[in-house]
Amino acid sequence: MAATVTAAILLALLAVLSLTRVSADLAFAGALTALLLSGVLPARQALAGFGNEGLVTVGVLYVVVAGLRETGAVYWISQRLLGHPRTLLGAQWRVMGPVTVVSAFLNNTPVVAIMIPAIAEWAKKHGLPASKLMMPLSYAAILGGTVTLIGTSTNLVVNGLLLQSTGHGLGLFDLAWVGIPTAAVGIVVVLLLGDRLLPDRRPVLQRLEEAREYSVEMTVAADGPLVGKTVEEAGLRHLGHVFLAEIEREGRILAAVSPREVLRGRDRLVFVGVVDSVVELQRIPGLLPAPDQLFKLDGPRSNRVLIEAVVSDTFPLVGRSIREGRFRTNYGAVVIAVARNGARLKQKIGDIVLQAGDTLLLEARPAFVERQRNSRDFYLVSQVADSTPPRFERAAVAAGILAAMVLVVALGWLPIVSAALAAAALMVGTRCVSPSVARRAIDWPVLVVIGSALGIGRALEVSGLGAAVARQLTSWTGGQPYLDLVALYLVTAVFTALITNNAAAVLMFPVAQGMASSLGAPLWPFAVTLMLAASASFATPMGYQTNLMVLGPGGYRFRDYLRLGLPVTLATALVALLLIPLIWPFSGPS
Repeated sequence: MAATVTAAILLALLAVLSLTRVSADLAFAGALTALLLSGVLPARQALAGFGNEGLVTVGVLYVVVAGLRETGAVYWISQRLLGHPRTLLGAQWRVMGPVTVVSAFLNNTPVVAIMIPAIAEWAKKHGLPASKLMMPLSYAAILGGTVTLIGTSTNLVVNGLLLQSTGHGLGLFDLAWVGIPTAAVGIVVVLLLGDRLLPDRRPVLQRLEEAREYSVEMTVAADGPLVGKTVEEAGLRHLGHVFLAEIEREGRILAAVSPREVLRGRDRLVFVGVVDSVVELQRIPGLLPAPDQLFKLDGPRSNRVLIEAVVSDTFPLVGRSIREGRFRTNYGAVVIAVARNGARLKQKIGDIVLQAGDTLLLEARPAFVERQRNSRDFYLVSQVADSTPPRFERAAVAAGILAAMVLVVALGWLPIVSAALAAAALMVGTRCVSPSVARRAIDWPVLVVIGSALGIGRALEVSGLGAAVARQLTSWTGGQPYLDLVALYLVTAVFTALITNNAAAVLMFPVAQGMASSLGAPLWPFAVTLMLAASASFATPMGYQTNLMVLGPGGYRFRDYLRLGLPVTLATALVALLLIPLIWPFSGPS
C-alpha cells in the first residue's frame, strides 16, 4: 500500500513540475507534505533532509559567495577564468572546460556555488542569456565528477560499499579510463545542442530596444589596476548594453575611442548605457564615479546604493543647474547621471539644468528612498537592485578565505560542511559581507527543494517502491551480462533522476551484487556502472544538487532539463556501457 501511495504522489509531482507553472519549492514541499499526511513517512524521516549536511553546505556557501560578490572578487574570477568570448558556443566552452577539470578534484557544490554569480556577471557584461550557460555549468560539474574517485561523493559512497564487500577499492584515477571519454562526449553534446535546446530567457530590460539610457562619467583611479592597460585589456570594450563614448584627458576629448588606447590615471571616461550597465561599471576595480561631490557624502561607499528618481514639476530645483541648486547639500545624495526623453545629455553633471520629467540616477544611503518616497519633489523613487559598490579593499581577504576553504577540504583536514561554516563566519567577521546581506543571500527556495527531495527519496526506500522496481526491471534481462549492465545503468539513472544520486547508489548496490553473484562475474564492472549512472543525472533538476542550484539563476523549468538532459544522458550512457566491459571484463578477477 505504501509503495502505491508513494508512486501516485511521485507521478503527481512530476506532472505538476512538467505541466504547470507552480514553483519547484511549492511542488516539492507539497509532495513531501502528502507523504507525511498519508503515513508513508513519519515526521522525523520526512524532515530529516532539512538537517542533511549537503543542504547545510549549500546554504552556508551562499554566504561565502556573497562575500566574494560584495568585495568584487567575483569580477576577478569571471575576468581571469572566463575571458572574452566571441560567440555563445565559445562562451559555453569557456564555462564547461575549466569547470570540468576543477570538478574532477574538488567537490561539485562549492565549485558551482562560486561560479554561479561569476557567470551571471560575465553573461550580463557580454550580453549573453544566463539560461544558455547555467545548465552547462551544472553538467560540466557533474561530468568532471566522473573522472576521479574523489570527483563526487557518490563515487566515494560506492567505493566504500565495494571495500566492505570485496576488501578492495578503486584507485584515484582508475575511473578516468571511462570518465574522461564520457565527459568529453557529454561536453560535445551540450556544445552541439545547447544553443537550440536551452531556453533564451533574458531580463525584460535586455529585450527592450529603447530602454532608458544614461550618460555616465567615470574616472580611472590614479593608483588603480587599469593604469597602463589598453581599453580592451581593461575589459571596457565588450560591455553589455553600455559603450565607451569618449575619454577626456587633460582638457582634450578623445572621441571614437580605439580598443588599443592606453588608459592613464585620472582619465575621465564617458559611458552611455542602461542602468544595469551603470551598476556593472561600479564593479570594475580601478573605476570611480567622476562627480567630485560623491566623495563629500558621509560614510563609506559600501553603505550606499544607486537610486532612480523622476523629477516632478513641483521640484524646487527645476530650471536651475545641479551645481547651483546644491543638490547634495539639500538632499544628501549625489547625481551620477541624468536621462531625458532617451536623449544623451553632453554637459557635465553639475552644468545640467534640471527639467520636470528628468530621471536622475543618484548615489545615496538606502534611507533616501524612505524619506523621499512620498515627497512632492519626485514622481517616483526606487532603489536599483544589487547596486551597492563593492568593497574592493577586502577582495584579497575574501579570495584568501575561499582559497583556504578549498585547500582544507582538498587535503581532507575538514569535512566540507565544517570548512564552509568556518569560511562563512570569516566572511562576516572580516566585514567582507554584512550580516544583513548574508541573510538575504541565502536562496531559501533552493534549500526547500533540496530538503524536500531528500525526504521524497527516503520515501522510495522505506516504502519498498525503489527495490521493487529495480527487481522487476532487472529480471527481464535473462541473465545476459551485458544486458544486466545496461539494465543496472538505466534503472540507476532513473532513480537518480527521481531521488538523489547517493540514495540511488545505495539502493542499487545490492542489485549490482546480486547480478555479479548470479553470473559468477567480478563486481568491478557493475560497481563502476553504478558510479557512472548515479552521477549522470542530467534530465531532472532534483537528481543532482548542482542542477537544483542553477534552477533559479537560469530561470529554468522542469521541461528544460528534459530537453537537453535526455540527449546528454543517452550519449554518456552509450560511451560508458561500451567502455566499462572492455576495461573491467566480466571474466576478470573478482
